[in-house]
Order: sequence, then structure tokens, then C-alpha cells
Amino acid sequence: MKGLYSILLLSLSNLFMTFAWYGHLHLFKKMAWFAKLGLFGVIMISWGLALFEYIFQVPANRLGFVENGGPFSLFQLKVIQEVVTLTVFTLCAVFIFKTDKLGWNHVVGFALLVAAVYVIFKKW
Repeated sequence: MKGLYSILLLSLSNLFMTFAWYGHLHLFKKMAWFAKLGLFGVIMISWGLALFEYIFQVPANRLGFVENGGPFSLFQLKVIQEVVTLTVFTLCAVFIFKTDKLGWNHVVGFALLVAAVYVIFKKW
């Protein structure tokens, strides 16, 4: 269960991260008050969103880490984080930001990430 909770918390963390890092590039520009903000204002709002990223990310890693009773090593946590990051980002880019379409090259890239997960988790 700790592994599942860790992945769910990482997913929430990445949702906030995606909006903190990329929301201002497209989605937030549609809000009149946000469009008037200067770079410093955008940075402050992104920083505030990133706070929530860390509120979920730190407990996710602590919960999932093997030395804290979780099922994952540091390498495994990092690879899980990368896959979750790209999954959440892709869903946001395609369905929320609506700036990109999912192409064959994305699918191939994700398949390679799944292969990376397999290699990292494989006991040799």
C-alpha cells in the first residue's frame, strides 16, 4: 500500500509542478489579471504552486523509500518520478492546455521509458 500511496502523492505533486512550470505559458495567459503580471508576479505564483508540489512530493518519497519502510530504492523512486512526470505532463498538455497532440514519437518515447522502468526494477 505504501508504494501505491507514494505514486498517488507523486501524481498530485506533478500536477502542481506542471502548472507551476508550464501553466503560465498558455493556460494562465487566458486570464486577464494574470496576463498583466510581470515576470516577478508570474514567478511568485509559480513558486506558490511549487510549494504544493513539495507538500506532496516530500511525503511521497519518504513514504516510498525502502529505508522508511517503503518498497522503493532511490533509483526506483527517481524512475517512477520521471514516468509520473511525463504522464501527468502529457495529459495536461493534450487535455487541459490543448497545445499539443500525442504523436507516434511520444508513444515510442513512453515505451522506452517503460523499458527503463523494467531495467531499473529488474534484479540482475
